[in-house]
This record gives sequence, structure tokens and C-alpha cells, in this order.
Amino acid sequence: MTGSTTYQDAGVDIDKAEAFVESIRPLVKSTYRTGVLGEIGGFAGLFHLNITKYRDPVLVSATDGVGTKIKIAALMNRHDTIGIDLVAMCANDIIVHGATPLFFLDYLAMGRLEPATATQIIEGITEGCRMARCSLIGGETAEMPGMYQPGDYDLAGFVVGVVERDQLIDGSDIAVGHRLIGVASNGLHANGFSLVRKVLLERHGLTVSDHLPELGLSLGEELLKPTRIYVETVLNLLRDFPLGGICHVTGGGLTNNLPRILPKTCQAVVNLDSWPAPPIFRLLQEKGNISRQEMLRTFNNGIGLILAVERRLESDVLLRLQGLQEEAYVIGEILARKPEEPPVVFR
Repeated sequence: MTGSTTYQDAGVDIDKAEAFVESIRPLVKSTYRTGVLGEIGGFAGLFHLNITKYRDPVLVSATDGVGTKIKIAALMNRHDTIGIDLVAMCANDIIVHGATPLFFLDYLAMGRLEPATATQIIEGITEGCRMARCSLIGGETAEMPGMYQPGDYDLAGFVVGVVERDQLIDGSDIAVGHRLIGVASNGLHANGFSLVRKVLLERHGLTVSDHLPELGLSLGEELLKPTRIYVETVLNLLRDFPLGGICHVTGGGLTNNLPRILPKTCQAVVNLDSWPAPPIFRLLQEKGNISRQEMLRTFNNGIGLILAVERRLESDVLLRLQGLQEEAYVIGEILARKPEEPPVVFR
């Protein structure tokens, strides 16, 4: 008769998981803001919303992942920025509604817990939380042998924020005559990486260590640039400027994201020559023979955030963005739309 079988025999090491949670406790605490109750290790994260600070608060939530950009992190054996991407993809989705991020939770699944890799990932998440002004108050680290190959992992994130109901931004205030201001991305962010890998790594046989003159750095360094977090920028603008609508240019690119904030009577006209796209987009388009239409519905093409502002505020908003060290451009305007016309037109 064989000896008793343990969970560890099946590939799940409970002791290692508990030691990992203890090791990241200082990282997690570095993100805490007023309102956090308790510490990690409980059944749930606790956050006290001081309702005396608000007249009519609305909680705003979002969830997202980082897709196959994880594959690039694995090829680079560098996992300290992918967590920034995770926070960014979630926090940017709620800041477009004017919501201040409050707290964040993460989900990390691995075939076998690798503490060094997992710690790098959490370092990135906590850095992203500090940049987004939110607290990491909980999460899940799951060992799933048989589901993931050695070295593979997946990430998901969840954020909750708050905004006064009468300050909620949903695009309904966008009107004919509004100008569209594009705030620059720093590259691909965390979208379209399945196409990126197919074109550059599979078809053309490039490696992440290849130094490409048009990029000025290695391909891996370019692809791993973490997604911009626009929380500080938007909160600064909202202190002084009414914004008709804000669009996070994420999965679906310019084509599919702008319509999400437009009233049915409005059409966004975007001038594609109004901003300089980072070289990575031209590289992808040329090597992949990707049509302009496909580029616009897959990638951000150099614009990470779009603001709809009244024409009278255009110069002041641009000046503020410049003061915040943001690259920003007037990329289009809002016109009246007939029912048979598309919501977005590119010129």
C-alpha cells in the first residue's frame, strides 16, 4: 500500500503559496490609501467609502487582462512591467467616466507557483496602483497544474472607483462643434499582440533581442513598454475643464472605441495626418501588409485617449496637457450625423 497522497503531490504547494503572500505584504501595503481596512490574507478586501465626502456617489467598476502580451514578457524573461499594463487597462476604463480609482484586485493563475516571477508581477501591479492612485486590497494566486504549461500564466484585474452622479461622464454631453484632442500613447499598450506576434515573430522570424534601427531599441523592449495610465492627467483636467466625453483607445482601436461614447446624432471626423504615429505601427503595417482599416480597428495607432472638448476650451486644454508633459494633438471634430452615416469617419 502506498503512502498518503497530498495536494503537493498533485502540483499545488499550499506552504509555498502562503509564504508568497507573506513576502508581498509590504508591496501591497505600499499602495494603501485612506479607506482600506484590514490587510491581505482575509477572505475579502475591505474598503470604507466615506459617504460624507460625497453628495450622490456612483461606483464605477471595470475588469480586463493583458492578453498575449504575457508571451512577450515570457520571451524577455521580464515580468516587472506586465502588472502596470494590467492596472492601466482597468483604471483607464473608469477614468474616462470621471471616476477616481479606489481599489484594485488581481487574479494570477500559474501552472506551478514560481515565486520570483510572481513577485515581479506583483511589483508591477503595485507600481501601477500607485500611478493610478488606487489600493491593491486583495487578489488570488492560483496554482493550476495541467491547465498551464511550465512558465505560463494568466492575469486579470478588477478596479472600483467613485464619481459624483452629476459629474459622471458618459458622452451624452458631446455636441456638434466639439473638438477631438488625442493624447499620445507610448506604443502598442496591451492590444493586438496576437497579430503582432504573428507578423513579427512568426512570419518574419524576428526575436525580442533583435535591435531594429527604426525603433531605436530592441524589439522586446518596444513591445514591453507598459500601457500609459491616464488617471492623474484626467483628474487634473477635470478640476478646471468640463469634458464632453473621454474615449480610452483600447481593444478595437479607434474604429470601435470612439462610437462607444458618441450620441447617435453625432459623427466623429478624425484626421489621420494630425499626429505622428510611433514607428512600431509603421513597422507592423509594412511587414504584415496590414490594411489601414485593419490597423485602425486593431491598434491605438499612437493615440491612447481622446477628449471631446468645446471649441472655446481647445487651446486651454492643450496648454494644460503640455504642462502635464503629455503629447496631445487636435485630431478631429464632431459633426452632425445622419442615420445612414457611420459614427466615425477617417480622413
